[in-house]
Amino acid sequence: MHALPMPTPPLLRPFAAVQAVLLLATLAALVVQPPAALPLWIATWLTAAWTLWAVLRGRIGMLLALVVQCGALATVTSATGLLYWHWLLKPLAMVIAIVLVAYSARPSSAGGPFDAKPWWLLGAALAGSLAGDAFLMVEGFFIPGLVSFLLAHVAYIALFRQGVAWFPRPAALAATLGVGAAMYAFLWQGGLPAELRIPVAVYVTVIALMAAQAIGRAGALGDRAARQVALGAGFFMLSDSLLATHRFVLPLPLAQVGVLATYYTAQAFIVHGMVQALRQR
Repeated sequence: MHALPMPTPPLLRPFAAVQAVLLLATLAALVVQPPAALPLWIATWLTAAWTLWAVLRGRIGMLLALVVQCGALATVTSATGLLYWHWLLKPLAMVIAIVLVAYSARPSSAGGPFDAKPWWLLGAALAGSLAGDAFLMVEGFFIPGLVSFLLAHVAYIALFRQGVAWFPRPAALAATLGVGAAMYAFLWQGGLPAELRIPVAVYVTVIALMAAQAIGRAGALGDRAARQVALGAGFFMLSDSLLATHRFVLPLPLAQVGVLATYYTAQAFIVHGMVQALRQR
C-alpha cells in the first residue's frame, strides 16, 4: 500500500517563482557592492537561497522562510548603514512570525480538541519581542526594551512549562544560572551603570530560567522539535550576551551582525519547534 503524496500548498509555485526571480536579480546586484560589505551580502543571499530550498523540500513553511529572510536583511542593512531599510525589516520579521503563529493556530479539524493557551503564550512572547525590537531601535529606550524582552521571556517560560514539570533537568538549571551569574559579574566588572544593575540582574535571571526550562523540556520530551526550541533558547542567551558585552564592556567587531544573526536564529528555532510541537498535539 503506497502513501498518498502530500498536497502542494496553493501559493507554493508563485512564491517559489517570485523568490527565484528576486534571487537572480540580487545575484547580479552583488557585483556592485563595496568589497567590505560583499561577504555580508553574499551570506544574506545564501540564506535566502537556502530558505527557498527548504520550502521546496517541505522542511519549513513559506512564512517562516520570510521570517528568516527578513532577519537576514535586517542584519545586513544594520551592518552596512542602510538604516531606513533596517527600521522596516527588523520589526517586520517579528510581525510575520506573529502572523505565522496565528495562521498555524487554526484548528486543523472542526471536531478535534484545541488548546489555545500555548498559542497565545507563543504569540505573547513574539509580541514582547516585537516591542523590544522597536524600543531598542530608539536612543534612550533601553529600559522599555529590556522590560519588553523580559516579559517575552516570562511568556516563553510559561509556554515551555506546558506538558512538562518545572525545570525537569536540575543540571540544566544550575548550568544556565551559572552562565548568567558569570555574565553578570563580567558586566559589573566591565562598567555596568549603577542604575542598570538591578534591572539587568533581573533580566539575566529570567533569561537563564527560560533557557533552563527549554533545555529541561527537551530532555523530558526527547523529540526533535523540543531540541530545536532548546537550541533557540541557547542562541537567545548568546545574542543577549553579545549585545550586553558590546554595550557595556567593550566594542565588538561587527557587533550588530553577531547580535542580530544569533537573535533571529533563536526566534526561528523557537517558533519552528513550538509550531511543530503544537500542531502534533
